[in-house]
Amino acid sequence: MRIIENLILALLLALSTTACGGEGQSAPSAAPAEGALEVHYIDVGQADSALILCGGESMLIDGGNVADSSLVVSYLADQGVDSLDYVVCTHAHEDHVGGLSGPLSQYPAEHVLAPVTEYDTKAFQNFLKYTRQQGLEVTSPSPGDTWTVGDASVTVLGPQKAYEDTNNTSIVLRLDYGETSFLFTGDAERDAEADMLEAGAALQADVLKVGHHGSNTSTSYPFLREVAPEYAVISVGEGNDYGHPHEETMSRLRDADVTVYRTDLQGHIVATSDGESISFAVQKNAGVPTNPTQGAQADHYIGNINSKVFHRPDCSGLPAERNQVEFANRTDAVNAGYTPCGRCKP
Repeated sequence: MRIIENLILALLLALSTTACGGEGQSAPSAAPAEGALEVHYIDVGQADSALILCGGESMLIDGGNVADSSLVVSYLADQGVDSLDYVVCTHAHEDHVGGLSGPLSQYPAEHVLAPVTEYDTKAFQNFLKYTRQQGLEVTSPSPGDTWTVGDASVTVLGPQKAYEDTNNTSIVLRLDYGETSFLFTGDAERDAEADMLEAGAALQADVLKVGHHGSNTSTSYPFLREVAPEYAVISVGEGNDYGHPHEETMSRLRDADVTVYRTDLQGHIVATSDGESISFAVQKNAGVPTNPTQGAQADHYIGNINSKVFHRPDCSGLPAERNQVEFANRTDAVNAGYTPCGRCKP
């Protein structure tokens, strides 16, 4: 079985040029200039992967799903990566750890980090296998741990405690380069966010990698106020089954006047810092609206008592009158636990 698994992985990696190197699929920029930091948010669909390059050193945070392994390997090759100083699995879910096996099988690594050292899935076991084939062991960092990637410094901010929910075990990292900063949150949800706030973690950052693909379970108002980002990046798959990014999260980002970048709309996204300012380059659709307002507010909204969805009063999907409840404004509907209709987008 192990021989078969290795042959399958080798075949996937051999096809990586086709998977990621075709027309329109290249990264929006090449390796960083001397004296610069680059953060690459790799488009791995409904998953997460980011590559940090600075001063000839590199850190890979997550690798997408198992099926993204060859894409990530090809992306690293396009950036001239020949080794990985740090490989970070933020948490053990397949859409974060699955694609790390390819890079670990192709590139020598110095340090491999994850919040746990055992997890009973094939994706995580393969992650462990390729780590150990390099003579390394997975280590679990603690809040306050620091290291450097070139001239950039990395600080662990979470998880602050043990959690049953795997999302909340996500390693949360703050990356500082000169006067600029980036925050990587994995899939950390509100409980983990609240614990970081209570611990007084240094959360303020210029760029926020939005938690859990823009789910409404993350990026709470208190957390967003503390981070106070100028920019946000959402790693999310086009037309995904989860409805990510959720409108509640996008509304909070609009309220905070945050400029949003999205992999589902813009492909690979690269943020470049010179230590004083940050610029962005995207693979496609540079001018696409990434967080448009939902139009003028209606004078009232109609909720469906059964589905807990609320609508504009002119929506074609209104429920039968006996199942309707009226809200004076959008805020009242959201506070009552209702979610916006995907058709009329109230």
